[in-house]
Amino acid sequence: MTRVLMPKLGNSVESSLIVTWFKAVGERVEQGEPLCAIETDKAVMEVESPATGVVLERYFNEGDEVPVLVSIAVIGEPGEEVSALESPMLESPVLETMPLETPPMFESQPAAASQPGSSHLLEPQPRVFASPRAKRQAVDRGVMLEAIRVGSGPQGRIIERDVLAVSPLQAASPSSVERGVIPISSQPISSQASSSQPAPPQPRDGVTAIPIKGIRKRISERMLESLRSTAQLTLHASADARKLLEQHAKFKQLALKNTELPKITLNHLIAWVTARTLKKFADLNATFEGDTLYQHRRVDLGFAVDTPRGLLVPVLRDGGRLSLLELVEEMQRLVADCQSVRVAPEDLQGGTFTVSNLGGFGVEGFTPILNPPQVAILGVGNIGLKPVQIGETVEFHQHLALSLTVNHQVVDGAPAARFLQALCHNLAHLDDLILL
Repeated sequence: MTRVLMPKLGNSVESSLIVTWFKAVGERVEQGEPLCAIETDKAVMEVESPATGVVLERYFNEGDEVPVLVSIAVIGEPGEEVSALESPMLESPVLETMPLETPPMFESQPAAASQPGSSHLLEPQPRVFASPRAKRQAVDRGVMLEAIRVGSGPQGRIIERDVLAVSPLQAASPSSVERGVIPISSQPISSQASSSQPAPPQPRDGVTAIPIKGIRKRISERMLESLRSTAQLTLHASADARKLLEQHAKFKQLALKNTELPKITLNHLIAWVTARTLKKFADLNATFEGDTLYQHRRVDLGFAVDTPRGLLVPVLRDGGRLSLLELVEEMQRLVADCQSVRVAPEDLQGGTFTVSNLGGFGVEGFTPILNPPQVAILGVGNIGLKPVQIGETVEFHQHLALSLTVNHQVVDGAPAARFLQALCHNLAHLDDLILL
């Protein structure tokens, strides 16, 4: 018999959601044949069978979230006794106990150690089962890991989602203060343990309860963390869209005459001009991590894609160097992969700037939320008529609505405005840019 494990897809993935089982219990499967589809916090992918045989057991149902390296199924020959195997949870590797790391701001307290009755501050710290990401979140949020009695990871290990589910007021306890680890919050500390979470509301007639997990949960966490951890400033502008519309109409006619040419949309043209413009604005094509701003020479352009499973942001590698046709072909490939939920995790990582286009829905303008650690994101609205004074008369020209959100911690208003100004100019002179 062969166990099928929930794969560990990168150091940051602690669990995955089973989306679909392709094989039922008793059904034959070949080695390398897709057994099920799983959803990480980044993408959906298939798990292949490690052996040829019959599916003897499936330990989890569709919709279950399973820690990595836990058995999800057993492959063997008909008649083999699966009950002889141990629990699927025992398939996880042995987890080493990891000492709780005190936040650096509280590591050295010589004055407190010299005071009467303070010798207990020097006692060794307790050991806890916790993942590195859980420990980092605990330090950032002021959560005491000892207050989380049992984690949701393998063998009760505390993982990131356990820390995110606990507020600092719930997690801190008087005993943790006595050990000299001061909670970050200055508010009164509740003695209520983290395990005493409020009971979920009971279902009511006419109400559909939808658990937030998988990609949707990751989106929820990232959006909230983005607003919590960055100083977001949004600037609005509009670009003369007459040349943009003219070029789009020309490409549309060319595609009708030559069916081998790819269909070039307004979204493709806007993404291409944005990538070209960013090459001269390193302060916008940047990421901010810790206390360091990283300015990137290469434009790895992320663009938002609406999928049945939620928002995905694939990345165009070196978008500033791609020709228009190369960019169109790569965007079409990435969109198709996202829509079929087969996009590779590496295609969703490493972006340096993001474009989100809602103009096709008639949205006139919006304030896009940053995709950390990126420092800027461009929101694209619809195209509408705008009055423009020409001499002593007023004419109405088509204009494209643009909204640029930046992290004001590292990007000031003036350079952000200069980028918008340059982008508007390049869009208004798109025919000149195409000839370059």
